[in-house]
Amino acid sequence: MTLTGDDEEEQKLLGQHLAKEFEIKTLGKLKYFLGIEVAHSKKGIFISQQKYISARNWQCKPASTPIDPNVKLGNAEHVAVNKEMYQRLVGKLIYLSHARPDVAFAVSLVSQFMHQPKEIHLQAALRIVQYLKGTPGRGILFERNGSVGLEAYTDADYAGSIVDRRSTTGYCTFLGGNLVTWKSKKQSAVSRSSAEVEFRAMAQGICELLWLRSILEDLRIKIDEPMRLYCDNKSAISIAHNPVQHDRTKHIEVDRHFIKEKLDNGLICTPYVSSQGNLADLLTKGLNSNNFEKFVSKLGMIDIHSPA
Repeated sequence: MTLTGDDEEEQKLLGQHLAKEFEIKTLGKLKYFLGIEVAHSKKGIFISQQKYISARNWQCKPASTPIDPNVKLGNAEHVAVNKEMYQRLVGKLIYLSHARPDVAFAVSLVSQFMHQPKEIHLQAALRIVQYLKGTPGRGILFERNGSVGLEAYTDADYAGSIVDRRSTTGYCTFLGGNLVTWKSKKQSAVSRSSAEVEFRAMAQGICELLWLRSILEDLRIKIDEPMRLYCDNKSAISIAHNPVQHDRTKHIEVDRHFIKEKLDNGLICTPYVSSQGNLADLLTKGLNSNNFEKFVSKLGMIDIHSPA
């Protein structure tokens, strides 16, 4: 169990109350919890899963990215592999993605083939292992600053799945410039246009922002300025601001009204960002090593264990 707060006296009283009910031992400042390492410095707090990765003792050569951008995984006629072994491996990778947004898309992709894994799926999962082997100490730095602004980047890969042509939604949210949540997930329905898939991704991003805002309100932290939702699709942004119904929006009517309501209330604004600057791009598709490293750096991921 971890206790946190801005009142040390209250934390102490809570600890004393728990000690009356349970046998507990205070271990001091948080350093290691459920496979996640926590390092404290003047700059802020750094979390990683280096020990968890190193404990796996994977014997392989490092890779520069977690997935080959040219690989498309589907239900091809490949040799089947041991399902239990594949599920155990992917289960470990899913846990590793809790503090590693850089592998979120790749892990989401290989987890779609848990019931009938083939050799090509196993190779893709092992590629993630190779990447983690080369970057075991990479993690997220939460820098100390006085800002509490909320913003999100959303993106979607149109019809990216060759199995059912569903698209992948990706979003990442920042609080005070620090990455706090992220997600990469296949959409539940087939979309008919790129604007439609981007619009669905925007709706998901807004839901995440509203959830974070409600948590901050419970902590008595008020956000006065509109939350920024960055999108790289001008058509989707235009639909969000356009109250006129037409054929292009009938498949996303609920999302359209939901987003328009939040815009009218001043809770969010939807600035445009180019595809080269959309950080959620990392969560929707495989990228080459140069673009991948650029986005990883902008997400606030560093490796404090690598030599300077």
